[in-house]
Amino acid sequence: MTADPFVTHRGLLFTVAYEMLGSAADAEDVVQETWLKWSRVDQSEIADPRAYLVRVVTRAALDQIRTLSRRREDYVGQWLPEPLLTSPDVADDVDLADSLSMAMLLVLDTLTPTQRAVFVLHDVFGFDYEELATAVDKTPAAVRQIAHRARTHVAERRPQGVTSRADAESALSAFQRALDTGEFQELLDILAPDVVIVGDGGGIKQAIPNPVSGVDKVSRLLRAGLATLGGFGAALEVESVLVNGWPALLIRLDGELDGIISLRVDDGLVSGIYAVRNPEKLSRIVREVEVSR
Repeated sequence: MTADPFVTHRGLLFTVAYEMLGSAADAEDVVQETWLKWSRVDQSEIADPRAYLVRVVTRAALDQIRTLSRRREDYVGQWLPEPLLTSPDVADDVDLADSLSMAMLLVLDTLTPTQRAVFVLHDVFGFDYEELATAVDKTPAAVRQIAHRARTHVAERRPQGVTSRADAESALSAFQRALDTGEFQELLDILAPDVVIVGDGGGIKQAIPNPVSGVDKVSRLLRAGLATLGGFGAALEVESVLVNGWPALLIRLDGELDGIISLRVDDGLVSGIYAVRNPEKLSRIVREVEVSR
C-alpha cells in the first residue's frame, strides 16, 4: 500500500509553517488546514504531491501571518518564537538547525511575509524559483528579486562569526555552573561587548519587559537574576536539552517547568540570551517535535 504523501511529508510541512510563523501552535493549525484541503482534492491529478502540499501550506501560513500580526500588537512584553524540543538528528543537519535557531527565527521575523516565505523555501528547503512563484503568486523573475533582497537582509543580521555547537555547549555549561555554585565570573567572561538579553513571559510570568543590551547592564542583570534563581536551592533544577536543534537549558522550579534559556554564540562569545517563560509557549518542550527537510 502506497503511503499517503501528506503523512510522508508532514514533518516538512510543519517545519515550513513553523519557520514562517515562529509558533508551533499556529503551524499545527496551518498543517491541519493543509490536510483538509488535501483530503478534498482529486489526488490522482496531483503530479507532484510534495510541491502541491508545500504550496498549500505556504499560502495558509501567509494568511495566518496577518492574524499573528494583529495578535502581536496586543502581546504583553517582548515576543520570542515558541521553542521546540528537538531530537539529536536535527542537530546533525547543520543547515536545518541553523534555520531553526532562536537567533535565526528572530532575523526571519524582520522580513516581510513574502520575503520570509521565499527565503525559507529556497534557501532552507531548496525549492526552485518556478515552484516558489506559484506558492507566493509571483512571477519567477519577481521571486528571484525577492530572494536576493531577503538573502541580503538576512546576511546583514544573522550571526557573523563562527557559531559552533561546542561553543554553545560550553557557554550553557557556564550558565549552569553559575546557577549551581553562585559563581558568575566564568559566565561574565564570555559575554560579547554588545550582548543582548530578551525575556518573554507573555504577561503571565515575570520577564524582562524590554531587551537589555551591553555587557555591563547584562552582567548586572544576570548577577541579580541568577542569584535569585539560585536562592531556590533544591527547588531549582537545570537540565541540558536540544531546543530548535541547539543546546539549551530547561529550568524547573519546584518540579514544574518554568522556562527555557537559549543562546546566540558568535566566535565563542555570547551575543544573545533568550529566556522564554510564557507557559503557553512551553507545551512543545515535554516531547520531541518532528521537524525535517
